[in-house]
Amino acid sequence: MSSRPLVFATRNRGKLVELRELLPGIEVRSLDDIDVPDVIEDADTFAGNASKKAREVSQATGLPALADDSGLEVDALGGAPGVYSARYAGAGHDDAANNAKLLAALAGIPPDKRTARFHSVLALADVTGPLGANVITADGTCEGVILDAPRGTGGFGYDPLFFSPELGMTFAEAGVGPKSDLSHRARAMRAIKQRLLDYLKTLG
Repeated sequence: MSSRPLVFATRNRGKLVELRELLPGIEVRSLDDIDVPDVIEDADTFAGNASKKAREVSQATGLPALADDSGLEVDALGGAPGVYSARYAGAGHDDAANNAKLLAALAGIPPDKRTARFHSVLALADVTGPLGANVITADGTCEGVILDAPRGTGGFGYDPLFFSPELGMTFAEAGVGPKSDLSHRARAMRAIKQRLLDYLKTLG
């Protein structure tokens, strides 16, 4: 296996734990382990933001870097909040404000028209290695419905409003265990895992 560490371009400890569990035997570092400036995510797609973040972190560290971008896409809102999910209610606003804005935007929309999905894109870059300017990406989605009131106290972001038919409850009600197996990020990680391992093996 590669002797070069993999940098996961995140400061989220939960995401880091997920990736380390998926890649046993691989040394995975986070942005908290390395002095790298935060990347401005200004692309208009998840893939664009993930690829930009992976490239910039790889360039700054000289190491292969994995990055993700994810958010909520609501069909009745034309895919919004999408890439603006974390800042839907504006800069400096919290999850509660984002959820309140989402509920207001969907006021009067019937349950069968409130379909939505969490969407995650993972991107692997190694700009000083064999990948060069190329990026390996993978998508993961989780389908659901936006409720008209929050349910559950676990999770974060839009989890209290996102009802998963597969689970029969919201992500906030499900908690970390059941949610982690079905989440959009977990699916993206499973989709990229073999290509990521194969690439790291080529590094010697």
